[in-house]
Amino acid sequence: MGVPVYELALDLDRLTAIDMHTHAEVSKDGRAALSPELLGASEKYFKAHGHRQPTIDEMAHHYRERHMAAVVFTVDAEHATGHPRISNEEIAENCAAHPDVLIPFASVDPHKGRAGGREARRLVEEYGVRGFKFHPSIQAFAPNDRLAYPLYEAIEEAGVPALFHSGQTGIGAGVPGGGGIRLKYSDPMLVDDVAVDFPELRIILAHPSFPWQDEALAVATHKPHVHIDLSGWSPKYFPPQLVRYADTLLKDKVLFGSDYPVITPDHWLADFGALDIRPEVRPKILKENAARLLGLLTD
Repeated sequence: MGVPVYELALDLDRLTAIDMHTHAEVSKDGRAALSPELLGASEKYFKAHGHRQPTIDEMAHHYRERHMAAVVFTVDAEHATGHPRISNEEIAENCAAHPDVLIPFASVDPHKGRAGGREARRLVEEYGVRGFKFHPSIQAFAPNDRLAYPLYEAIEEAGVPALFHSGQTGIGAGVPGGGGIRLKYSDPMLVDDVAVDFPELRIILAHPSFPWQDEALAVATHKPHVHIDLSGWSPKYFPPQLVRYADTLLKDKVLFGSDYPVITPDHWLADFGALDIRPEVRPKILKENAARLLGLLTD
């Protein structure tokens, strides 16, 4: 039967922000979420070589000190990489010990087909998972490939968001052949097909989508349930059109995300403060849009 369904206990009035993009990089037994080769490439890309991978308990402490909440997930890419994932159940159970600050997402390899759909339903029903993470380049699938559709169907039925990595990735960067990772799978236009075929599915395009930033803005503007998180880049490097849309047309659909631990919320927020974003829009990006998307706030 699993564990009792995880109930969030977030005090939205107390929280200053909700970080929609953090990674559980190490399991209880010390196993990393990525192979040493891919992890090393990511650390080099983010200039975070040798950074200590925090446990979920340590992540909770980090965010609690800052009066923030954080969405936590890993990536299930075992089919493409041969590297075993960190258990979704483990992540959910660890987050359940910190319901005031941590929000569990899961990751299911799309190559599992209908079995993946069944797993997704079980994780929502028995473990209280609040969303699902996809990294098409690492998982080696095009988001509009029909093999993933049973999984999307289950997520849409559950009413929780699907978060898709988009654009360039530091994982595999500089490794011969990019470590086998193909960037083409993370073109946000492939997610546009998903938004058409699953019109009630809440979708998040993660990161400034280099080199497809305009495509990401087009999809989020055109499709009512597509959002953008701003993780993975320091805001000082954001393309100007992303800042302009975040402040205007997409002010209700853009979300704070750091990419912790490779980028800390402190670093991200310090640079965000320098952006030309109106004061009344900042709370939307930092907390309110995420709270609505997660079903924590309605109006």
